[in-house]
Amino acid sequence: MENRIPLLGEKFPAMTVKTTQGEKNYPDDLKGKWFVFFSHPADFTPVCTTEFYSFEQKADQFRKLGVELVGLSIDQVFSHIKWLEWIEEHLKTTISFPVVADDTGEVAKKLGLIHPGKGTNTVRAVMIVDPDGIIRALLYYPQELGRNIDEILRMVKGLQVATENQVALPANWPENELIKDEVIIPPAADEQTAKERKATYNCYDWWFCHRKL
Repeated sequence: MENRIPLLGEKFPAMTVKTTQGEKNYPDDLKGKWFVFFSHPADFTPVCTTEFYSFEQKADQFRKLGVELVGLSIDQVFSHIKWLEWIEEHLKTTISFPVVADDTGEVAKKLGLIHPGKGTNTVRAVMIVDPDGIIRALLYYPQELGRNIDEILRMVKGLQVATENQVALPANWPENELIKDEVIIPPAADEQTAKERKATYNCYDWWFCHRKL
C-alpha cells in the first residue's frame, strides 16, 4: 500500500496515530460513523489556516450528519498545538477535531499523500469514509487552491442519501437544473422493468427516470 493512492471501495487502512487529542486508532475508533479524513501541506501556512477555520465553521453541520472530521500533516504534535493555539487566539476559533501528527511520514506514505514533485509535504487531499470503513470519495487539490468545504459537506450528504435510498444524484444536487432536488432511479436491467419505469416514475426516457425522496 505504500505510496499508492487508495481506490474507491477499498478499506481505509488500519493505523494507530498520534493526534492533538491523544492516541487514536483509525478507522476502528470511528466504526459505525462517517468521517472526513483530510491532509494539509503544513502548519502555519495561509491556505491551510483558512481551510481549518472553514472546516470548524461547518463542524456542527458535519456532526449533525453523524460525520467526524480528522486532519493530518507531516508536522509534530507540538507544532499542531501551537498552530491551533494561534488560530484560537487570532481568529477566535477553537478547532474541535483531532489533527494527526505524522512526523515520520508513515501514515502519509500508506495513504499515498506524498506525491512526486511535491517534496516531503503532504498533498491537499480529502477522503470520505463510510461507517464500514470504506473509502467512498477522494479529492486531491493543488497546494495553491484551497478546498470548498460546502462541496465536501454536499458530497457527504449526497453519499448518505444515495446509500440509504439506493439511488444516484444529478449534477449540482440538490439544485439540479433539470430535476431540481429529485434523485435518479438506477437503470433498468431488463425490458419489462424498462417499460414499467416510465409508468411508475417521471422519466425523460426509460433509462433516465427520477423521483422525489
